[in-house]
Amino acid sequence: MQRKPKISASRKLMLKSLMVAKAKEELEQEILDKEEEKHRYLAERAPPLNMSGLSLGQLQIIPKLYVVDEERYDIEAKVMLNTREIKDLNIKVLDLRGKFKRPNLRRVRVSADAILRSLLGSKHKVSMDLRANLKSVKKEDTEKVDWRKNVEAMSGMEGRKKMFDAAKGSAQ
Repeated sequence: MQRKPKISASRKLMLKSLMVAKAKEELEQEILDKEEEKHRYLAERAPPLNMSGLSLGQLQIIPKLYVVDEERYDIEAKVMLNTREIKDLNIKVLDLRGKFKRPNLRRVRVSADAILRSLLGSKHKVSMDLRANLKSVKKEDTEKVDWRKNVEAMSGMEGRKKMFDAAKGSAQ
């Protein structure tokens, strides 16, 4: 058993078309209201330019200001685009880092000869005998001076006389 619709199809279609027409009128009125609000806001915030008292030089500057403002806007747009691109590239880098696992590195012992062979190639045979390159130093036998004997020899009047004579001889 099918139920009979309470509203006929033609009546339903007519109501839909009336609703669409009413929505269209309200949308147009809303657009007009927004435009009116915009004009009122601009008149309140930015009063109209009074160019009657300006000289010719001042009037010629005004178009240049618009050009500079356009350039500033273009540069700001480029900066924003580049910033967005940098963020996207950073996200890509982070995504790529997450996909690869870094292996644990092991400590490898390599001799100095092996390092030189890898750097210079197998043609050069270099041995790293560090002790052969060192200079040999001979220890000189210095006289062991007993400081106690020196102190005893310089003490008393004889020691002072020796120091006096030594100072007198160097002064002449």
